[in-house]
Amino acid sequence: MTFRLTPPAGDSEPEDLTLSITGVQARPREESGAPPDPSRLEVKLGTTRGEISALLDVCEGQTGALITCSGAMGGEHETRGPADSVYRRLAEQLPGEGVSTLRIHYRHAGEFEECVLDLLGACSFLSGVGAERIVLAGHSFGGAVVIKTAQIMPQVRAVISLSPQLFGTRQVDEMAKPLLLIHGTADGILHHMASEDIYERAQEPKKLVLIPDGGHGLAEDPETVLSEMHDFVIEHAGPV
Repeated sequence: MTFRLTPPAGDSEPEDLTLSITGVQARPREESGAPPDPSRLEVKLGTTRGEISALLDVCEGQTGALITCSGAMGGEHETRGPADSVYRRLAEQLPGEGVSTLRIHYRHAGEFEECVLDLLGACSFLSGVGAERIVLAGHSFGGAVVIKTAQIMPQVRAVISLSPQLFGTRQVDEMAKPLLLIHGTADGILHHMASEDIYERAQEPKKLVLIPDGGHGLAEDPETVLSEMHDFVIEHAGPV
C-alpha cells in the first residue's frame, strides 16, 4: 500500500511525501534467559523511505491492536513510553486480553510528516495481517502524530494522546473518532492548555484526564495513566 501526504502550505517545490512497504522481516525477540517466544517479535518493515523497526506482541486469533509512538526525541524511550514505561506494561498485559501491540521506532524522529508516514505504514502492516480495529497512542510530539494519522487511516478506531503538542492537531475536528487526552497540570514542557484546546475542538466521544501536579512524562501517577489507557483500548479494540 502507498500513502501520500499533503505537503506543508507554501512549499513551492514540495518533496513527494509517499511511502510504500516493500518487505517485512520478523523474528522472536532475544530476552535474557528466556526461550524464544513466537508471539513476541522484532519486526522490520522495509519501505521506499527507509526501514521502520518495531516490537510486536501478538494475540493470535483476535483483530484488535494498539500501536504506540514516542515524542520528538525518539531513542530508547520509544518502546517503553512515559508514565513508568506504560507502553511496555500494556504490551505485557494486553495480548492476554485479546489485543496485539506494536511499538514503533521512528525513521526520523521529530520530522512530523515522516513520522505520520511511519504510523500509516505500521497501520497498513497490521491491517495486512488481520487487524481490523486499531487504537493509536502517542506522547508529546507523538500525541499530534496519532491524531493526524487517525484522520487518514480508516482502520484506526480511536486515539490516545498523552501530553500532546498543538502543532499537527489543527484538523482534529475532522478526525471524528473517540479521543482520550491525558495531561499533567504541572507539565513544564507542553502546558495542559494544549490538551484542553484539542479537547474543545474535537468531536464526541472524547475524554480529558488531567493528572494533578503531573509533569510532561506523567510519572507522578502512572497507575491512573495505565488504567485509563487500558480501559480505552479494551473498549475500542478488545474482543467482540
